[in-house]
Amino acid sequence: MGSELLNAMQISAMGMRAQGERIRVITENVANADTAAGTPNEDPYRRQVITFKNELDRKKGINLVEVDQISEDRKTDFPVKFMPDHPGADANGNVKLPNVDMMIEIMDAREAQRSYEANLGMIEQSRSMMLRTIDMLRN
Repeated sequence: MGSELLNAMQISAMGMRAQGERIRVITENVANADTAAGTPNEDPYRRQVITFKNELDRKKGINLVEVDQISEDRKTDFPVKFMPDHPGADANGNVKLPNVDMMIEIMDAREAQRSYEANLGMIEQSRSMMLRTIDMLRN
C-alpha cells in the first residue's frame, strides 16, 4: 500500500511541475502581449504553446507527465492594427501585433491552476492516508 501512495504522490508532483511550467509560458505570453513589431519587416512576439507527454518510469512502472516541448504558435495569424506613427508600421500604416489572445491565456491559466490544485489535493490525500496507516500500525 505504501508504494502505491508514494507513486500517487510522485505522479501528482510531476503533474504540478508540468502545470507550473505551463503557467510560466502563459505568463510570458501575457507579458509580451503588447510587444509589436519594431520595424515593418520584423515579426512581433509570437505566442508560445506547451505540449505534454507521458513518460514511463520503468523502475516503478508508472506513467509520469512531462513537458514535451515549448514551441511557437504558427497556426494563429498576427493581428494588424492601423498605427501610422509606430516604428513598425508598413507603407499602409499597419503594424503587426502579437498573436496573443488574452481571453485564451486567461482560460489556459485557470485550467492550469485547477490542474495544479487537483494534483496538490491528491498529494495531500495520499499524505493523509499514509499518516493514518502509520497511526494504525502503531496501535
